[in-house]
Amino acid sequence: MEIISEAVQTLTINKLRTGLATLGIVIGIGSVIALVSLGQASQQAVQSQIQSLGSNLLTVQPAGQNQGGVRGAAGGGTTLTMEDAEAIKNSPQITTINKVSPEYSSRTQVTTGRANTNTQIMGVTPTYADIRKVTMAQGNFISEQQVNSIAKVAVLGPTVVTNLFDEGVSPIGQTVRISGQTFIIIGITTSKGGTGFQNQDDVVWVPLTTAQKQLFGADHLTSIALEAKSGDVMVDAQNEVGYLLLARHKLNDPAQANFSIFNQQDILNTVNQVTGTFTTLLAGVAAISLLVGGIGIMNIMLVTVTERTREIGLRKALGAKKKVIITQFLIESIILTFAGGIIGIGVGIFASFLITNFTNSPFVISPNSILLAFLVSAGIGILFGWYPAQKAANLQPIEALRYE
Repeated sequence: MEIISEAVQTLTINKLRTGLATLGIVIGIGSVIALVSLGQASQQAVQSQIQSLGSNLLTVQPAGQNQGGVRGAAGGGTTLTMEDAEAIKNSPQITTINKVSPEYSSRTQVTTGRANTNTQIMGVTPTYADIRKVTMAQGNFISEQQVNSIAKVAVLGPTVVTNLFDEGVSPIGQTVRISGQTFIIIGITTSKGGTGFQNQDDVVWVPLTTAQKQLFGADHLTSIALEAKSGDVMVDAQNEVGYLLLARHKLNDPAQANFSIFNQQDILNTVNQVTGTFTTLLAGVAAISLLVGGIGIMNIMLVTVTERTREIGLRKALGAKKKVIITQFLIESIILTFAGGIIGIGVGIFASFLITNFTNSPFVISPNSILLAFLVSAGIGILFGWYPAQKAANLQPIEALRYE
């Protein structure tokens, strides 16, 4: 306790030097926690967006059409039909699928009054809302009767409402024009969040038959969404659907399949790998700050040893053992890093909170990153404090007392 008390007093004599030495550790620890938090928040945001599309989800898309021996991108073909969706739904071969949602999507201009927007039009059936986890903020979703009667009704996503209508105006019952045809708005969906080309809030849903026959003149599907009975049977479901469609399309070789089946779990795993690598990279960059902070502490301790050479000589002349000198300087170094570590943890958590607020990401703090950062700070105190402590303990008393 006496050594600790003396170490604290010594460090408080030169407050500016102590503060600057501690600052390196504060920045290092804070940046590690903040950047790991940013990486994990990004990972959770992407995961939640993928999962908001539906759980245990499989998506069947037509393969791109071959042109000059080159196959186009998935989703660009016309090989999926409503009969394929009905076969998946009703076939006794399919034992792992709960629900089937045939879909037709395309982008076009939507207008109302003087406002207009280019958005995605989704032709769907009522099952779409169950599989894709669509909930209604106002009104109703597409019904079976509206699909059968080729009704000109539309459900709008929140972004479309914002683009077309003034704030405070209720769109329910009003009309919009899609590709020059008038549709009555029957519902507004709850926001799922998201940005970019595949924004789930920037969509207009219409009955599948209306999209195919009235808007786009198509008799094929752009995708079929499938809900597996559980996460454990996703691979089995993928295989069952794949073999059924191969048989229906009279194909023997799976390599020649004119469709693709995407497994939601595979997408999640890929995203986790990418964001995990991104988080590790960020943590590695931040760890360099810790190393720089540790070197700064070692430099400060070496200067301290030089300044206190006469004091060390006097202590040794009065009988202080080598281990006492080593302990004193090590404790000073560890106090610096522990203080920096505690302040750095607070700074890192606060910085993470600010970052997530500005980016609208989930606030995620990993206890493991805090524990690791704290242990690293303690390790740096011992590692970078050892050499100055050894140098001080190895001074000869006579030479030290004569030092100017």
